[in-house]
Amino acid sequence: MSQPTRPSAGYVEHRYGGVSVLMADNGGAVPYGNSVVVHGSSGTLVIDPSLALDRDPVGADAVLISHAHEDHIAGVRHFAAPTYTHGLDAAAVASLEVMVDQYGLDTQARAEIEQYMADRFELAPTRRVEGIDGGHVFDLGDRTARVIHLPGHTPGHSGVLVEPDGFFYVADIDLTSFGPMYGDIGSSVDDFLASIAVADAVDARWFGTFHQKGVIDGRAEFRTRLAAYRDKLLSREERLLEFLDEPRTMDDIVGHRLVYRPHVQAPYVQAVETRTAQLHLERLIGAGAVAEAEPGVFRRVA
Repeated sequence: MSQPTRPSAGYVEHRYGGVSVLMADNGGAVPYGNSVVVHGSSGTLVIDPSLALDRDPVGADAVLISHAHEDHIAGVRHFAAPTYTHGLDAAAVASLEVMVDQYGLDTQARAEIEQYMADRFELAPTRRVEGIDGGHVFDLGDRTARVIHLPGHTPGHSGVLVEPDGFFYVADIDLTSFGPMYGDIGSSVDDFLASIAVADAVDARWFGTFHQKGVIDGRAEFRTRLAAYRDKLLSREERLLEFLDEPRTMDDIVGHRLVYRPHVQAPYVQAVETRTAQLHLERLIGAGAVAEAEPGVFRRVA
């Protein structure tokens, strides 16, 4: 890897073979992120242009959005190149209204989030995007970028494997200690766990994340961190089971907080906690570990 260079747009560029990671100055913490550039002999692909970008720094031939969340499309307004995303997320990437719909917010929280997005991200109400499938290959001449569908975070969430460099971008399977996020209406715990297993099986040299961790060098280290990340998800389920030693309502469970610490106050917290609780309850009820003691009241099965 070369020494980092510092352009003027709020990020540091690191090179991994023919791949650049434009790491945000704050390390990629939300609302920023680490964009990826794949440099080919006959084309250049930019993946997830973040809020750290204030221009198209490479003259991109194509832009790929890993999934429909605002921080991953914040910089797309600076690019004239065709934009692509997985078909399952295409409508939400194309429309700010559809994207916000997937968050399941009440009226007041939605108004606050829409104002925040307008102030922070300057997102246009609509944008042009072409839906593609998992397995789609961007042929850039001397290297390829293959889309790998990794749903769970969102229905269309996808990573990208760049060859021959052996660089695997896993987007929001971000390996943070906070753990996986699956609080949207279209999120799925089972899909997220399956996607973690898919990522674990990919043989690559470098593994890039959109947030904070940046790039992990070596598959062994990546798999160790990925296992800890998966364990964070499963620990929420274990905590819920312990909480259900006594009968609890959904309001009780949401108030108990499986995701955020009690002091965190934001307009999206209630929706994320509710969706997360619903998904884990569905899994536990399906496994026979939890039962509905009476309508709307849940308890662990002895």
